[in-house]
Order: sequence, then structure tokens, then C-alpha cells
Amino acid sequence: MRIAEVHVYQMDLPLSGKAYRMSEGTYTSLDSTIVQIVSDTGVTGWGETCPVGPTYAPEHALGARAALGQMSESLIGTSVTGPRAVRRSLDRALNGHNYAKAAIDIAIHDLIGKAHGIRVCDMLGGATTDRVDSYYALSVCDPDEAAEIAAEKIAEGYPRLQIKVGGRPVEIDIEAIRKVWEATGCTRIAVDANRALYARDVLRIGRECADIPFVFEQPCNTMEEIAAIRGQLHHAVYLDENTESLNDVLRAISLGVCDGFGLKVTRLGGLGALATVRDLCEARSMPHTCDDSWGGDIIAAACAHIGATVQPRLLEGVWIAAPYMENHYDSANPVRIDGGRIQVPTGPGLGVVPDEGVFGEPVASFS
Repeated sequence: MRIAEVHVYQMDLPLSGKAYRMSEGTYTSLDSTIVQIVSDTGVTGWGETCPVGPTYAPEHALGARAALGQMSESLIGTSVTGPRAVRRSLDRALNGHNYAKAAIDIAIHDLIGKAHGIRVCDMLGGATTDRVDSYYALSVCDPDEAAEIAAEKIAEGYPRLQIKVGGRPVEIDIEAIRKVWEATGCTRIAVDANRALYARDVLRIGRECADIPFVFEQPCNTMEEIAAIRGQLHHAVYLDENTESLNDVLRAISLGVCDGFGLKVTRLGGLGALATVRDLCEARSMPHTCDDSWGGDIIAAACAHIGATVQPRLLEGVWIAAPYMENHYDSANPVRIDGGRIQVPTGPGLGVVPDEGVFGEPVASFS
């Protein structure tokens, strides 16, 4: 089986309802890039990458499409013997740009799975469950509003909450954390600053919320800043944005700078890379999530499949963007959250087949 065609699509994903606010920006719509890879046997695989704007991480939508344009022509005629071989060819064609390569990696996993009639989760080691825990991320908002939404989500069945903080006075963040805790009693809370807090503010939150069982997720901008205060913290620390590559994960583990991770499929370069990190985390008993920054059914399916292969005791949850949008690529088998959990798609490959014409015309094609 060889790659015969590569098509790249652009898709706007508007939010349904309120804007989504993080410490570094507010979003009402996201720009997603979809990749379709067609084999010479007629089997199609789908991939996706959807950066959250141009400042959240060193990636952006226009960069993804430019990188895919740089790499895609070299894929034509490539024999698909496995995802690793394709990834090595991508690295020869372009240095870096993991988030763009991830879209191709996901599509190749989907393609191989469909060609052989197996699910992606089985290609990645086998599922431990058919329903993975999810979690709800509360965007930066008024503390009373955050508490109200949190109570609703716990009542819906979510086993874990994430509270976005940063980008405002730390006193308001402290109030929001305390009100969410008082409204829910949830013992699985992540306080996520997306790199925005100064060390002094992290220490203050830790002191004033010492009785609340939460983990700090990426509180400061760098590993060095976190390492400098880690000995003064009594809450666990997870890294997220600092894990841009397998080397970053290895460095974090070797430094002992964190207790777990918030992992992103596309940030690390795809399902193959995340599976490697999953195994490292299992070897060191480090809990982690299996998420992505944003995206539609393709990304959601990829996250659910890799999440299903994690030891349940180490899986903190699988976050997908579905609760914040009305868009679905596959109207017959959309990836949704039900009762705080996600059903792992049952079809071959990702188990997602986008509706005909849902993405419009390609913005670039190679054959």
C-alpha cells in the first residue's frame, strides 16, 4: 500500500455560547487543519491539528498548513509499512513542526487501521476500557459563575475539573478555586495557569488554598521557574506546555520537576510519540492526561483511542472540545461526552468517517 494523494482542508470551529478565556487570550472560534491521505488501494485516513491561536504555544494554523505543504509532496508514492517509517520520512523532509507532522501521523494510523480492520487503540497496545474518563475545563470567569458551572458539571458525571487561572489579580483566582471547591467537594481538581503565574503568586495560592486537594498544572512559564519553588509547594505539579517533545518529557522526569503531565497529541508530534511518553509515565508511575489543544471529531477520536490504552490508575482524563462546540464531522458517529465519559469509537482506524463535503474544497492537494 502506497500513498497516492494528500489533501489539506481548512475548517473554522466556532464556539457555541460564551467565549473561551484562558490566561493569554479569549477565543470565539478556532482554525483547524484537516489532512486526508488516500492510498493506491482507495483506503482513506484522516488527521487533524488545531492550534489555539498563535500565542498559546509555538504553533499556529497558517504554520501548520505551510508545513504540510512542505512535506506532503514527498509523501506521494511512499510505501505505508508503519507509522514510524512515515514519521522518519517527514523528519527528513522538514525539521521540527511536530504539530503539523501530528496530523499526518494521525491520518496514517487511521489509514493502516482501516486497511487492516483494526482500531487505532489496538494498534497502540490495546484498550483497557471502552469508556474513558473526561474532565471539564472551566475557562477564566467570575468566581461565582465558575462555581455554578462546576456544580452542574459534577452533577452531569464529570469525575474531574480543571480551573483556568491567570491573567488577572491572583486574589480573584484564589476566590474562584475556593468557591469551586466549596460548591462541588470535587477531590480531583487541576488549577491550570497555562504558564501565566509568577512564582510568588503560585506560592500564595498554595498557602491560601492549602486545604483544597488540587494539582498545579503548568503554573509558571518554564521548568526552571517551577524547579525554583517546587520545594516550597505542598500541592502536586503537572507540566503541560513545557512538554513540546519526548526530550522535554525525559528532562522533566530526570529533573524531578513534576508529578505528572497534561499531554497533547499534536504538541508531541502524534499518536506514536504520545504512546512512547505513555510508556515512560507507566514506568515511573506518573499520572497524565491524553488531550489536545482543540479540534473536532478526528482529534477527539485520536485522544480517546490513546487514552483508552493508558493504565486506568494513571489516566487523569481525556479532554475534548466537543462540549464547547456544535460542529461534528461525522454525523453518524460523533465523538461526544456522556456522563463525564467518552465512548471509544468502535469502527476500524479512528472509527470516524467525515461526512461527504463537510470540509468543502481542499486548500491544497498533492498527487
